[in-house]
Amino acid sequence: MAAATIYSCAVSTLIAVAPESLPAMHRGLCDAVTRAGGVVASETDLEQAEALVWADPAAAEHFTALINRLPALKWVQLPYAGVETFTDHLDPRFTFTCAKGTYALPVAEHVIALALAGLRDLHTFVPATSWGDRTGRNLLGANVTVLGAGGITTELVRLLEPWRCNISVVRRSNDPFPGADRTFATNELRQAISAADVVVVAWALTDETAGLLDASAFAAMKHDAWLVNVGRGGHLVTDHLVAALETGTIGGAALDVTDPEPLPATHRLWQLDNCIITPHVGNTAEMGLPLLMQRVEDNVRRFLQNQELVGLVDIEAGY
Repeated sequence: MAAATIYSCAVSTLIAVAPESLPAMHRGLCDAVTRAGGVVASETDLEQAEALVWADPAAAEHFTALINRLPALKWVQLPYAGVETFTDHLDPRFTFTCAKGTYALPVAEHVIALALAGLRDLHTFVPATSWGDRTGRNLLGANVTVLGAGGITTELVRLLEPWRCNISVVRRSNDPFPGADRTFATNELRQAISAADVVVVAWALTDETAGLLDASAFAAMKHDAWLVNVGRGGHLVTDHLVAALETGTIGGAALDVTDPEPLPATHRLWQLDNCIITPHVGNTAEMGLPLLMQRVEDNVRRFLQNQELVGLVDIEAGY
């Protein structure tokens, strides 16, 4: 593991920032730590570090080796909202936080873009080379069902206010969700999506939510409904989705995430006229890194002041 950058500061609490495999991200996170009043641990004083800011979402395989070098560790900050790649490393000895809620606004904005593109038939107009039929439907007043009750849903409900949609939310319990017209428990999924014009997938990927959108779920949806997935590709059974799109079981799908991902160029989804695919750009590095730096700075400041951290991970639930 490469050494962390050394900063000089009088504060005694050391915070490790690693790995350094993404230099720009690493530098930004180190700067966020120091702005909050923390000191970035060097290679020689890692054993004294009480916190770890993980700096490469794709390098989970190095996580355990570094943890074993941090006997004073109390808190770990993970960089993504989803923590599924770190599930095997969520050790209850430590407090874990992630970036959930950090990227909610840009992702919710992408949901609006995808929903409008589908309902307004932009997927047929954009590639057209001649004047076609005048088709399309309103998002205004539409029935929208959102699967998940996290930050994306909070921001999406707020953004949908001008469209005066009838919003349903599906979460682990049917406790009311602020701003939603109805709230359903996960075991009421079929009922919740049966009248929806747009079904938005914004779940965290867990054992409970993996594969829930299968052939039976698609059969429960309206034949002209659009599915928008900004959660994870694993929430859908991809082969069942292909069949539902090919047979007209549902109207269309707008996917920012897929299973597999990246989606192979030969995959059938690319060939379907009623499928819109964006390459996981609901939140890009350009959009998300400044937001992540703000979250890390805030949490480091909270940690140093012994305040409650933001984005706490429920280790049992897996998100």
